[in-house]
Amino acid sequence: MGEHGSQSGLLYESIGGTYSATRCEDPRIRAEIHSAIGDAERVVNVGAGTGNYEPADRLVVAVEPSTAMVSQRVGRSPLVVRALADALPLRHGSFDAALAILTVHHWSDASAGLAEMGRVAARQVVFFYEPLQTHGFWALDYFPEARQLPSELNPPGEAAIRAVLQVDDVRTVMVPADCQDGFGAAYWQRPAAYLDPVVQAGMSWLALLSDEVLRRGSQRLRDDLDSGAWDARYGELRHQDIFDGGYRIALCGSGSRS
Repeated sequence: MGEHGSQSGLLYESIGGTYSATRCEDPRIRAEIHSAIGDAERVVNVGAGTGNYEPADRLVVAVEPSTAMVSQRVGRSPLVVRALADALPLRHGSFDAALAILTVHHWSDASAGLAEMGRVAARQVVFFYEPLQTHGFWALDYFPEARQLPSELNPPGEAAIRAVLQVDDVRTVMVPADCQDGFGAAYWQRPAAYLDPVVQAGMSWLALLSDEVLRRGSQRLRDDLDSGAWDARYGELRHQDIFDGGYRIALCGSGSRS
């Protein structure tokens, strides 16, 4: 339930036109990602999308196939390569770190893409979501059809990353109640946000649903908010400051597994 820099053909050409309206960097998540990147001077951002979370104080090359995403890269690195993750047109070992931000679940061949990250960079930083955790998120009670989307049927979690890369550490990224980046579970404490068409358009797991499914789920959520049923089920969330939505950062070492 994260969305960034799709590698699946024309996906973000059709749904990504207003992506930058709700998908902004959250400073707390940015700090965690930049900590994971460390002192890497040359960074390649694979499935880069609009460029959120790219460090601005070093050389960054973005790899992104979607013109809709590239056109929204305001104030980001101008070095953009139009390519897919599983066939990076980059030299072996040409970067200190390879970055992937909420994108691996959209790649047509996640294992090949992760292997390519290991080929071109000494270290790999993967911001992903753990499906066993994320697929229990309350919003899916209203839009259960999202679990059947291609990107959600078998999304790569920690085990899939470990099968390809040498994982040194996996850090949990807690989502703040006022998260500024509108990814899948960002509005866990602000349920009315999932009724906003602009918010829905910025989340692939909602934007890819049919109009009828989206309308039906939105009406169910609206009714439960109006009646108090949502608060009866999930109201304890309103008293939390942070939430584990299944988001993780994998810090990986040199190269791919043999």
